[in-house]
Amino acid sequence: MAETAATPPSVPLLELKGVSKRFVAPLDVATRIARAVGAHVLPFAVQAVDRVDLAIAEGEVVGLVGESGCGKSTLGRLAVGLLAPSEGERRWRGTLCAESDPAARERQLKMQMIFQDPFASLNPRMTVLDIVGEAPVAHGLIAPRQRIEYVGLQLNRVGLDPTLMRRYPHQFSGGQRARIGIARALAVKPEFLVCDESIAALDVSIQAQILNLFMDLRAALNLTYLFISHNLRVVRHLSDRVVIMYLGRVVESGPTEQIFAAPNHPYTRALLTELGSLEPGKRAFVPIQGEVASPLAPPEGCHFHPRCPYAMDVCRIRSPELRPIGPGRASACHLNETGA
Repeated sequence: MAETAATPPSVPLLELKGVSKRFVAPLDVATRIARAVGAHVLPFAVQAVDRVDLAIAEGEVVGLVGESGCGKSTLGRLAVGLLAPSEGERRWRGTLCAESDPAARERQLKMQMIFQDPFASLNPRMTVLDIVGEAPVAHGLIAPRQRIEYVGLQLNRVGLDPTLMRRYPHQFSGGQRARIGIARALAVKPEFLVCDESIAALDVSIQAQILNLFMDLRAALNLTYLFISHNLRVVRHLSDRVVIMYLGRVVESGPTEQIFAAPNHPYTRALLTELGSLEPGKRAFVPIQGEVASPLAPPEGCHFHPRCPYAMDVCRIRSPELRPIGPGRASACHLNETGA
């Protein structure tokens, strides 16, 4: 591609700058009446993603980790353009992603998402032939007469028998449906895939097969991944770099082995302590204290401070900035400012 050749190596494949996503629930009839008569009622709002910066290099696998409800899936959808950010910007190979851009449609095909539930994300009324073959025909990547051959190629690529392409999703196992979802994403020739807990619903033995498939596809097609998972062992096995989120904010990022060997942020340390060790006598399980705060009313200052054993007064009033703490590493913690 001429665009690739002309792009300096230092320019990320995908970059998010100051991206936020706020969901506001509309007021129901009773609440609107209450406001009309003078009651002070505000609509419910959730700050799912809060001023996140994220750059992903071509060919890189970035693991995105955090507890349920921290905004991982929302960030993944922002990355591929399924959601528009409330604030901030998204860039593809250094070019601002804008709907008015004539190249927006072509660029969007380069970014695809593989969802957590392979059954819910597949249309039960469509055959595999239609599920995998619809988008490449609609976007002019192949002619309609090439559809059967092309879908067979995609199914072969993900380890499925092409003779099954006229079956429906309910006629396949969970692992097979996961492969169909991957084939559908690959059918439009993407460069970047967001995998949103895409193995979480599968048996452990099937998980290993799908993870190996992801790595084989990465090598064969030079794919770039944002791999969203709560499974730290999987993230360590797959990722070149790890990004840790808590209540919509990135609290730490860095090369995988450095994060696992020497976590900086108290939340990262707590996550890895819960991971423990497989060696006898080496496991020190200390659960994170307290519950995740509601995203409807997150704590002031550092969102993690109510659960942090090192919290200081400044943590309760001022949000720490995500700052470099070493080559390729960043952390958002006031302890780094005090030298503690």
